[in-house]
Amino acid sequence: MQAAPRHTAGTAPQVGQPHTRNDQACHDLSIRVRDLNLWYGQTQALKNLNIDLFEKNVTALIGPSGCGKSTFLRCLNRMNDLIPSVRIEGLVEMDGRDVNATRMDEVALRRRVGMVFQKPNPFPKSIYENIAYAPRMHDLVSRKAEQDELVEKALRDAGLWNEVKDKLHEPGTSLSGGQQQRLCIARAIAVQPDVILMDEPTSALDPISTATIEDLMDKLKQQFTIVTVTHNMQQAARVADYTAFFHLGEIVEYNDTKTMFSNPATKKAEDYITGRYG
Repeated sequence: MQAAPRHTAGTAPQVGQPHTRNDQACHDLSIRVRDLNLWYGQTQALKNLNIDLFEKNVTALIGPSGCGKSTFLRCLNRMNDLIPSVRIEGLVEMDGRDVNATRMDEVALRRRVGMVFQKPNPFPKSIYENIAYAPRMHDLVSRKAEQDELVEKALRDAGLWNEVKDKLHEPGTSLSGGQQQRLCIARAIAVQPDVILMDEPTSALDPISTATIEDLMDKLKQQFTIVTVTHNMQQAARVADYTAFFHLGEIVEYNDTKTMFSNPATKKAEDYITGRYG
């Protein structure tokens, strides 16, 4: 795709939209964020964020440490509610419903918006139970045959089945770091979410495991919307359809990834991507 001209005054995109569109990507809306602000006590961590996240795409959140990427990610499934000092204003909307509404079922929300953390965190259970436990609790499966089928499908979708099919009743913690992270991804997709949030999912992994997870993200976006935080610019360029650049709690630029990395619209984004700071 031909690089778009550098963005200039008077041609501002519609609020929440990228400066240019990735023609190969789906443009159906998954999550709509408007005027989102967040405080930790008296300290404002997110400032007037506006962004549309598209279905069945990978959106990468980049920016220097402490700029609000992970805080924003946790807004999408209300993980910040677990922090007593947090106060949130603004709209985070899925299917026309504000996820922060008092009537929103947080458990149901987190089933629809799964999370994979920076450090693999398998449950202290067997590989099988890591996958089957949550679907059973959500009444997605009941009979043993249904559980077996779901466990196999989730592990296959996570690219792990052939490595663990003969040791399903061994502890999840017995796997290697890369395998544990894929187990956590399998656990997330087993409850049939719409969105998967990934907070630096490869930062603790070796290069081979990192490449495996990146390939997996490319396959999973055929089924799920993925939003990932990364400090690795090469990774963002490889896996993301869209990229949002955060700085000091604000979204400075949001663009399709090819244009962001070849012809960023802002000097700040250009400086960060080219390694002048960060």
